[in-house]
Parts: sequence; structure tokens; C-alpha cells
Amino acid sequence: MSAIKRYESIMEQLIAKGEVTVADLAARLGVTGKTIRQDLEKLEAKGLLLRTHGGAILANEGYSGLFPDKTPNGKQTNEKYEAAMCALSFIEPNDIIALDSGSTTLQIARLLDNEPLTVITNDLYIISELIRKDQIRLVVPGGFRSRNLLVSEDAGRFLQKLNVQKAFLSTTGIHPEYGFTIFTYMHMEQKQALIHSAKQVFCVADNSKFDKCALITFAKLSDIPVIITDSGLPEATAIKYEEAGVRIEQGGSRGTKG
Repeated sequence: MSAIKRYESIMEQLIAKGEVTVADLAARLGVTGKTIRQDLEKLEAKGLLLRTHGGAILANEGYSGLFPDKTPNGKQTNEKYEAAMCALSFIEPNDIIALDSGSTTLQIARLLDNEPLTVITNDLYIISELIRKDQIRLVVPGGFRSRNLLVSEDAGRFLQKLNVQKAFLSTTGIHPEYGFTIFTYMHMEQKQALIHSAKQVFCVADNSKFDKCALITFAKLSDIPVIITDSGLPEATAIKYEEAGVRIEQGGSRGTKG
């Protein structure tokens, strides 16, 4: 098993349980305790966990629930709704858009009117939501099921051939140094393909994702020029990211920032 796969497994266990032991991880992953301790040291250096005697705990409770589970993440519901409503203002009839997998992009799908539109997605929840809206043309890259996603080695190449007008991407964390980050390596290629193929790229994320860092960077801050979020984002945080060259659009009572 590669180091990246071990890191993913370690973080998945941590997020599910809150704490892990070296002995349990070594047995589960089929490696030595020394290898696990080295992995924990590297993950601690990234700020993802805190090592304890014989194991580790999550460095940030806000990471709990960040892996897609059997049902979409129900946290920050109002904030996700605000961000999704703001995202709708960028979508026009007959657009060709891509909706990345995520609970906020799922909210966008729920709010879309049944009108002429092409939506590209690999998220099974979004597909289930939009299949009932017969005016929306669904384009689904093929692949095998990984949790709530369809993934394949060819999906990235397929997406790069499409004339995507607007891509709405999700993220686990947004950080000034590490950029846009996720925990699962297999999702990175499709995100990057959408960044390269779409004429306009947006990241849609509630305020809890800011100043957080996950395991894998899929894009630098400069790669995605607009972040759509909710009114709960502190003004100081918004200013910090705007000074780094990112445009912040906020939904809800504060309206949008441009």
C-alpha cells in the first residue's frame, strides 16, 4: 500500500472514531508500527492530527464528517443553502455546468429550476436529484462506485474534452498556504480536469472550510478565482483571501462581495 493510501486510511479512521492507536493501524494496514509512527509524524506536521502515547487524535474537531458517508453531510445546513443560492445567480438558462461532488453542490442541484440546462456530474446524490427534472440534460462520466461517486481513470480525459462553461467545485479545506485541499487522492484528477476545461471556475464552500487544510492539494488559490460562501464568513477572513487574489462572493443577508 502506498504512503498516500495509508494517509487516507489513517485520516478516515480518525474522522470516524476521533482517535486511533498505532497497534490497530499497523494491523489494519498490514505494516509495522514504525511505519505507522512515521506516517503519524508526517500527518502531524501538516496539522491534521496530534500524536498521543501509542496513537493519535484529530487536531481539529471540524474535520469530523468530512468524508462522504451514506448520506450527505447535514452540518452547516443554513450556510450551505446561502452559498448555493448565491451560486444560482451565476447560472443562466442553457448553460453547460459541472457540479462537483459535495453537500453544497447537492444543495445547488436541489435549488435548480426544471429548465433547459446541461449538468455534468459524477455524484450519485446529485444525479438522483436531477433525474426528476426532465428539462435538465444530465451528462455522467462513467466509472465504478466509490462511496457516493462514480470514478474512473478515463474520467479526467473525458471531462477535458467537454465545453464546460461553469464548474462549481467543492473542497474540504481552503488555506492561504495549501490552497484547496481534499482527503481522497482519487477525486483529485476530476477536479483538476474541470479546472482546466471550464471557462469559469467557482469553489462553493461554507465558512467552516476556510483556514482548514486537508491531506491533498488539488488546486492553488490562484487556480480558482472565485469562492462562493455564506454570510457567516468573518470580514477579516474574507479580506485576507481577497488580498491573496481571490474574489469572495457571499450569499445571505450580507449579499455578495465583488
